[in-house]
Amino acid sequence: MALFSRDLGIDLGTKFTRIAAGEAVISEAPTVVAITVEEVRSTEVLKAIEVGQAADDMDGRVPESIEVVRPLQNGVIADYAVTVALLQTMLKQVRSGFSFTGPRVAISVPESVTSVERRAVHEATLDAGAREAILIQQPLAAALGADLPIGTPSGNMLLCLGAGATQAAVLAMYGVVTAETMRAGGQALDEAIAAYARRKYGVIIGPRTAEQIKIQIGAAVPQPESESIEVQGQDQVSGLPRALTLTTDEVVEALQEPLGRVVETARRVLEKTPPELVSDIIDRGLALCGGGALLRGIDKLLTKELGIPAYLVEQPRHAVALGAARALTPSVLVAVRRNLPTA
Repeated sequence: MALFSRDLGIDLGTKFTRIAAGEAVISEAPTVVAITVEEVRSTEVLKAIEVGQAADDMDGRVPESIEVVRPLQNGVIADYAVTVALLQTMLKQVRSGFSFTGPRVAISVPESVTSVERRAVHEATLDAGAREAILIQQPLAAALGADLPIGTPSGNMLLCLGAGATQAAVLAMYGVVTAETMRAGGQALDEAIAAYARRKYGVIIGPRTAEQIKIQIGAAVPQPESESIEVQGQDQVSGLPRALTLTTDEVVEALQEPLGRVVETARRVLEKTPPELVSDIIDRGLALCGGGALLRGIDKLLTKELGIPAYLVEQPRHAVALGAARALTPSVLVAVRRNLPTA
């Protein structure tokens, strides 16, 4: 069974962290930790109270003695100690009841991160209990998880739309040929919806409400039938509760600026790609993964703007974790190791 595997693939995301073993995702939780900081012998000691969904549910509902922390920002570690606590807890949960000392882990990092940011992920994984930590670029992991034919000298293009970062990459021969990273993703779409509500209607809504609007009626392009949703917000003048109704057409309008930046990120990659590989990409299309790829009509928007057919991969949310786990299989690891980043 996959659960007994010593090899794990981890997608360390801004919003969710996922762990895969074999061909299955075995753990998935919000990248959130609820902590207290206690003073022990004049030294501050961080104590994790809850991790994942339980911690996320506590956000905004706890006393000052408890802090709810989201340790990753824009795809990179912003709080090292809390990231270790998160990984430690999740690894312990998937290893519960088993005797092995520590798994070998392949963990994803954004393509365009600094050596300091890479080292932080590597060390956090080891400090969390892994016996070995191998870094893998998120686009490469996603391509492996999506079963793209990247082991040949022909071009494959992938767009990963995460919560905190958007990455476009062209891959061939088990490596990244060209890539661009925009340190903004699905959360930027939520922020754009919140900004629109405040600017047009004078109503303040929180990030959870903005995300709810995006998921339920959001779209990247106008839809045949415009839906509507009513949510509760706060009047920015009086501070009193106030209902707000938004339509799909309004959400499309609100998202044009951040989605325009997504398109430009993909376009810059194409401009840097050798013509021979561009020809392959036109034939094969642009693969979309990540939670942001589930936004209605984003494939149509990208197809129109780039002139390349865009399509959603199977299991778009899980592709990175599955690909990271797959990278540790002997035959794949031999092929990809020369192209993996060092800590």
